[in-house]
Parts: sequence; structure tokens; C-alpha cells
Amino acid sequence: MARTSGWNTTAAIVTGAACALAGAALAGYLLSGRRPKKRTKIIEMMDELQKENVHIRDPERVEKLLCQLIQDGKSKLQIITDFDMTLSRFSINGKRCATCHNVLENSSLVPESKKQILDELRDTYYPIEINAKMTIEEKIPFMMEWWTKAQSAIVACNFRREDLTRAVRESNAMLRDGCDWQFHTLHEHSVPMLIFSAGIGDILEEIIKQHSQMYANMRVVSNYMDFNHDGMLVGFKGDLVHTYNKNEGALRNSDYFTTLKERRNIILMGDSMGDLRMADGVPNMQHILKIGFLNDNIEERLEKYKEAYDIVLVSDDTMDVPNAIMKKIL
Repeated sequence: MARTSGWNTTAAIVTGAACALAGAALAGYLLSGRRPKKRTKIIEMMDELQKENVHIRDPERVEKLLCQLIQDGKSKLQIITDFDMTLSRFSINGKRCATCHNVLENSSLVPESKKQILDELRDTYYPIEINAKMTIEEKIPFMMEWWTKAQSAIVACNFRREDLTRAVRESNAMLRDGCDWQFHTLHEHSVPMLIFSAGIGDILEEIIKQHSQMYANMRVVSNYMDFNHDGMLVGFKGDLVHTYNKNEGALRNSDYFTTLKERRNIILMGDSMGDLRMADGVPNMQHILKIGFLNDNIEERLEKYKEAYDIVLVSDDTMDVPNAIMKKIL
């Protein structure tokens, strides 16, 4: 009995000391203002979403979307994305990178007289494209004028098919960091990727081929050049695709979305308000996560982007956030 009583006494002393230490530790936390914090939400657990350039207007909505996308898995997922300044970089070392049109506009193969025309068109119409005070409906006629006039000027340059490889190689057009991983991984998991671009499809594909790889799961809808039997550019094929008609035109009579009717979850990526409509043709869509890249006129446009896109990435030249989300789903 004595030995048992002594053991109890000793245990009581040890327990008391432990409680005192724990109390002291808790008091230390209280005094210092620090609290032990356990991250329980997906948003909180993803370091890529904690960066200062990541803006989420409605965290609860994004949390629910992420949970649903992860739960449903890759079999229900498809990716719909813009190309210029979304998959491709906006700038490097403070210098603007070339878009698909810029690749040709800045090429040594373009006569100075045509370069001047293309430069004037860009200086006239690009400010309209990014004007936060104009509605999409107000912008559409101007975008039609810009693309139509630019295509006419490009055709007049007498490009040959083989010139495209050289033009891309001479340009500073490049993909965002992480695109190569994204393309390869989506292909590996058989997740379809639709690239919807108001640029030039031939140039777009050449950029991807020179900096990564085109895969079988990738489908491009864009403005494609029309070459004659001698390989000379004579015009452009099909209906014009511009920034604000990506919900119609080239996919109007296509069965693309119909063949993917079971893939009702979408990750949409774009850099303009027009890109928000790229998934309009998806039948029976269940969940769509919209990721917007805000590259220019940031202060003027940030609030509108936060209202339109679920996640807004400001001045980000990487695919870190989309790739981190895809890793959770795949």
C-alpha cells in the first residue's frame, strides 16, 4: 500500500508540473498574441493561393468549387483556355512579349509600310479592348474592324507557310512557366484542353511546338491561315474569331462539347472579359472555376476582374496556381 501511495504522490507531482508547463505555454501564446492554427480548408492549405498577387473575392464559393472539382476527379474535368497573355507570357524583364499577331507584325519578313499599318491598328484598338468603361457590346464592332484590317495587311505581306517557323523563332513569344508541365500532365491523364484564341492558330501552334509540345488531347479554335498550293498565304479560313465572340463562330456547328458531355466540370482560364464566355457552349455544365490573369491597367480593372473571375492573378507569369489546383484534382 505504501509503495502504491508513493507512486500516486509522485505521479501527482509530475502531472502537476506538466499542467503548470502547459499553462505557462498557453499563457505565453496568449501574451504574445500568437495562436496555434490548424489549416483546415483547401484554400488555406494551398500556399500558391496565399500569395499577395492572388485575389479571391468570395473564398467560400471558391472553397466549395475546389471541393467539388476534387471530389468529382479528372474523369469529369475539361480545361478551356485563352492563349495570348493567358498561356503565353505577358512580359519578361519588364518588356512586353509578343502575341500571335505581334509575331508577324514584328517579323523581319514584314515590310516597314505594313508594320506601320499594323502598329497604328494596335495603338488604335488595343486601348478599346481593355477599356473598363465600355461594354462588350460597344467593343465588338471595333474588334471586328481591328481583326479584319489586320488580317488584310498580313495577307498583303506575301507570307509563305515555311516563314511561320522563322517568325516565331525570331520573336520573344513564350509560354508561361509551368505550361509544359500542364500540357504533359493533362495529356497523361486524358483531360481535354480547348484553346480558344482570337489570335492566329498557325502561329499559336508553332509557339507551343517550339516551347513545349502539341498533344492529342489539345484542340485549338482560332483564326487559321489559308495557303494555296504553292504555300503562299492568300487569306484566312472560316469565320473571324475575335476577343468577344468566343462563345460562337467556330464551334457553332461543332460536336466538340457534345462528345465531352460527361465532362461537366470546367477550369476556365483567360485574361479578358470576353474569355468568360468561352464555356457557354458546354451542355449541362455543373461546376466552373474561372481563373483570370490581369496583366495590364491593373488598378483600373482589378475590381471588375474580381467580380467576374473566381480567382484573379495579378502580374503573374507562371501557371503555379492553375497547376496546383490541377494537381489536387488529378
